[in-house]
Amino acid sequence: MKISRNATRPQHIYCDNTAYFITAATWQHRRILNNTIKTELIKLLQEVFAEYKWSLNAWVILDNHYHVLCQSKKGKDLSKIINKVHNLSAQSIATPLPTKEKVWYNYWDYCPRDKKDYNIRLCYLLNNPVKHGYVSDLHDWPWSSFHELYKTTGREALQKKFKEYSDYRSLELAEDA
Repeated sequence: MKISRNATRPQHIYCDNTAYFITAATWQHRRILNNTIKTELIKLLQEVFAEYKWSLNAWVILDNHYHVLCQSKKGKDLSKIINKVHNLSAQSIATPLPTKEKVWYNYWDYCPRDKKDYNIRLCYLLNNPVKHGYVSDLHDWPWSSFHELYKTTGREALQKKFKEYSDYRSLELAEDA
């Protein structure tokens, strides 16, 4: 395990073969991730994580930030992965912007301590479009791994996972939409 230290950036812990919950936001939380960019960002995340042999387990992209749950191969590659995603995506995002401002702000990472902690992060990530008021039904947000998890896990198992945590007990998953 290695810890990066810098007074102006969040501390990052680099662990091999470890689950990570990663959040990254746009500069000043500007809502600049349009639908086309969200779709491109999903593909880019999948490609770059695969390039470094990290498993991309769950993800959600909103208008001004994204969350990822993943499994590391080599922890020291974390900053390389995020830098590559941000550098490549910034090129397409910056083009339509009226100024040459930064696109991305810092990223934050957290290593869930156990399965329960991991599942809490998963529920948080999946519920993010509802939390931020984009949709009331998770089926209606296409820029999330919810759809894949729903297909592979099933409605009942996913609903049970949400019911285990008080913040998500009221969330009802509709039948196949």
